[in-house]
Amino acid sequence: MSYLVLARKYRPQTFDDVIGQEHVTRTLTNTISAGRVAHGVLFSGPRGTGKTTVARILAKAMNCINGPTPAPCNICRSCTEITLGNSVDVLEIDGASNNGVENVRDLRDNVKYKPAYSSYKIYIIDEVHMLSTPAFNALLKTLEEPPPHVMFIFATTEPHKIPVTILSRCQRHDFKRISLDSIVSHMALVCEKEGVNIVSESLFLIARAAGGSMRDALSLLDLVISCSEGPVTNENILDILGIVDRRAIFMISEAILSSDFPVLLDLLEDLYNSGHNIKELYYDIVEHFRNLLVVKMVKKVSKLVTLPPHEIVMMSEQVKNISATTLNQIFDVLYKEESSVRLSPNPKLCLEMVFLKMFQIKPALPIEVLIEKIDNLRHMIPEKQKKDFFNTATVCVDYKMDKDELIGRTPQKILEPENKEGYGADTKEAMTQKALEQSDDYERTWEKLYAIISEKHPSLAASMAKCSIRKITGNRLEIEVGGNGFNVNMIKRRKNLDILDKVCRDFFGKSMEIALEEKKTSELKIAQEKTGTTNLISDALNHPLVTDAVEIFKGNVLDAKIL
Repeated sequence: MSYLVLARKYRPQTFDDVIGQEHVTRTLTNTISAGRVAHGVLFSGPRGTGKTTVARILAKAMNCINGPTPAPCNICRSCTEITLGNSVDVLEIDGASNNGVENVRDLRDNVKYKPAYSSYKIYIIDEVHMLSTPAFNALLKTLEEPPPHVMFIFATTEPHKIPVTILSRCQRHDFKRISLDSIVSHMALVCEKEGVNIVSESLFLIARAAGGSMRDALSLLDLVISCSEGPVTNENILDILGIVDRRAIFMISEAILSSDFPVLLDLLEDLYNSGHNIKELYYDIVEHFRNLLVVKMVKKVSKLVTLPPHEIVMMSEQVKNISATTLNQIFDVLYKEESSVRLSPNPKLCLEMVFLKMFQIKPALPIEVLIEKIDNLRHMIPEKQKKDFFNTATVCVDYKMDKDELIGRTPQKILEPENKEGYGADTKEAMTQKALEQSDDYERTWEKLYAIISEKHPSLAASMAKCSIRKITGNRLEIEVGGNGFNVNMIKRRKNLDILDKVCRDFFGKSMEIALEEKKTSELKIAQEKTGTTNLISDALNHPLVTDAVEIFKGNVLDAKIL
C-alpha cells in the first residue's frame, strides 16, 4: 500500500520532535553528551506516548556516523535503516510473541557477535513484561554483564509485571500521558501540513477521545479526515467516533441540578436510541460533576481540569448558585453507584435508578446557614415562651445535615435574664449581702448569673452548663462543677477565671473569691415523679419553637427529656 497513516508519517525522528516527554528526552540527551548511557534502559508508560519512538531515536543517536550524538543526522546508512526498521544491528523484538526461554537463549547466543557496521548492537524488546519467568531468568546474566558492544532497550506498559531483578539492572524512564493542549497543538500542525480545514473545538473532541495517547489521536484524526466530505464538523466527529456531545452532558447536569426528572429521562432516552454506550455516558457524567466540584472549590482550575477554556466558563456559570455541599452529595452518589452501573446487565435502567436516588436526597445546608436560621428563630419567639419552654424540657431534633456538629454547638439550656438592661443595678437593690448569705435559694441566683454568662460569654457557658452554687459566705462564692474533669479544667483556665471573676464582681457589686469544686457523687439520682411527665413532653413537642424548627430544617424529633 502506498498510503502511510498519519501516526507513521509524522513519527518524531529526533529528540526535539517528541511531544510531551521533555523530562525523558532531556535526560537521554544529557547522558549521551556526557557519555554515561546505560547498557540497559527501560521505558514505561501508557500506550501511544512515544516509548518505541524514543527507543528508535536513542538507537540512531548511538549508531549515527557522527555518534554517539544527541542529534542524529537521519541521513547516514545507520539512521536511515533504523528509521525504515530494517537495520541488521538494531533488532526490534515483540515480547508478546517471542516470550519463551528458547527465544532468549537464541538472543543470548547472538550477543557475542559484533555489529556488522554500526558502533553498537541494540536490542529493542517491546512489551517486555510479556516474557515468561524462565525467559527473564535466562536474560538476567546477559543483561547484567553484556558485551561492550551490546545495548538493551525495553518498552512496557505494565512495569509492575517485570521482576525486580530485571528492574534493578536497568535505567528506568517513565513516560506520562500527553496533555490535551499538546495533542491539540500537534494535530493542528499536522492538519495544516495535510491541508485539512478543522476547527480547534473539533480537535479537542478528538484529543479527549485519545486519552493522552498521541498515536490514538492521530489515528482518530486519520479516520475523521477519511470519513468526512469537505470541512470536518463537530457533528461528523460525533457520528464517526460515537462520542457523546458535550452539550448533552451539560444539559444532563443542568437537569440534575434543577431536579427536572422528566427532562433527564428524555435526554437519556434520546442518547440510548442514538446508540451511545450508557456505561461510557455514565463515566462522562461522573467526570463532569467532578470537574464541576473542582471549578466550584479551586481557583486554579486549568491545572486540574483538562478542558477548553469556553467549557470551563460554562461550568462556572452552571455552578454559580449551587453550593459545594450539594455538588459533593451528587458526586458521592455517582461515585458509589459506579460498580452498579458497570456490572449491571441493564445499565440504562440502573442509571435511571441512580438519578432517582439523587433526587431523593435533600440538599444539605452549610452549618453557618443552619446556625443563622436558629438564631433568627430564637428572636421570633417571645422571651417568656422561650424561658418557659427551655426550663421545661429539652427536645433533640434530627436535622439530617451535620446534626452532630449542629447539636454540639447548640446549648442544652438557654436562660435569659429577666432584665437584660441594667441587671447589675437591679441585683444590687434586690439582693443585699445579708440576704445572699442567709438565703437558701442559690438556684435562683445561679440562674441569673448563668444567664449573664450565656449572653456575654457563650463558650464559657458551655463548660458551666452543669454547675450550681453550693454556698455564698461573705466574699466567698463556692461553685460546684458537674460533668467530668474536662469541664473543671476548662473553667480553671486563666482566661475563663478572669472572665468569671469580672462577671461575679459586676453581679455582686464587689470582688468575690471563687472556689471551684468538682461534683463527687458516683450515682446520679434519676428518680423523678412520673405524674405530669407525659403532659410536659407533649407540651414541649407541640411548642412553636420545635414545630418551626422541624418545618424549617425538614427534620424529625429524636428524643425529649425532662430536665
